Amino acid sequence: MESVWQQRKEQLAAYLKNNGIDIAFITSPTNVYYFTGFFCNPHERFLALALDARSGEETLYMPLLDLSAAEPFGGNGKLVPISDTQDAYEVLKQHTASGAKVAGIEKEAVSIAKAERIQGALEGARFADLEGFILSLRTKKSEEEISKVQNAVLMVEKVVAHAASHAKIGMTELELTAEIEYQMRKLGADRPAFESIVLTGARSALPHGTPGYDTIKHGDFVLIDIGVQAGGYCSDITRTFVMGEASKEQRAIYDTVLAANMAGIAASRAGVTLASVDKAARDVIEQKGYGPLFTHRLGHGFGMDVHEQPSVSGQNQSVIEPGLLFTIEPGIYDPVIGGVRIEDDVYIQTDGSVRVLTSYPKELILLGN
Repeated sequence: MESVWQQRKEQLAAYLKNNGIDIAFITSPTNVYYFTGFFCNPHERFLALALDARSGEETLYMPLLDLSAAEPFGGNGKLVPISDTQDAYEVLKQHTASGAKVAGIEKEAVSIAKAERIQGALEGARFADLEGFILSLRTKKSEEEISKVQNAVLMVEKVVAHAASHAKIGMTELELTAEIEYQMRKLGADRPAFESIVLTGARSALPHGTPGYDTIKHGDFVLIDIGVQAGGYCSDITRTFVMGEASKEQRAIYDTVLAANMAGIAASRAGVTLASVDKAARDVIEQKGYGPLFTHRLGHGFGMDVHEQPSVSGQNQSVIEPGLLFTIEPGIYDPVIGGVRIEDDVYIQTDGSVRVLTSYPKELILLGN
């Protein structure tokens, strides 16, 4: 049976031929992984998957120090290691058949300096952008990919549970963050999917705030927005707690965000626009008078990267299709009382219905009791 990696390369090869592109150079480490199963961080060194549509030849260029790790992923192509003393673009020129007039690259991933060096190695070929096509492939997730996402979700939910049981009055945001990220590694995560967010008190009203030295106090909101990357795929979850006792105002905000979260999930299905999903959740918040305090889109796609297409916003009129994976994360951010965000990960199944991958409880949990 053909591997998923080979199937993806065949889709890319067909796209190149249908669009008059002679050769592709995939240089984003995430996209190289998507097409080959091989992941490395080359840092300043050169990494690329070259696919020549004229001959069908595949070449994987990687730093010499990653050769042994790359060998199982060579597939039907050749591996070309590049040492630190070699000029990567001279190596590229030596291994690329001449005469390419159009080269496909990911324009979002390639710097101007790198593009100029690639163009020089190809003797002036013009560029075509592959970014949109590759993202269109990555946007629709297979059940195999979703099983990897689900594993990452289960892992991060264990971390959330650990954090909730270990949070204490007097603990700083950074101390709780350190405990969270230690647990991620202990449970087998490759790394945090993004910079972990742990905010308390009024600082929880910062949608993307950075953990600091503020301490958790009685009556504070404690907002935890975390994710892990495991097996090449990410998870992303937010839960908001209260330390001790919640005030009437805190409960009103929390209940509104929870209702908006549930409305957004209920509206998520194939055949409707992403804008309509955002509206379903936003209407709940606006009807309670908190509209100006919900300051961001409802959600975003994710997968191998924690932020991918689609954007779940009021301006996105794209129609939801089976295979989409995205977050539902409404929030209310009061600069005095603090902020609440409740984030779930949802997948649109082949029958068009929504599957919620996250399962950590969403009723208000009071910590320290």
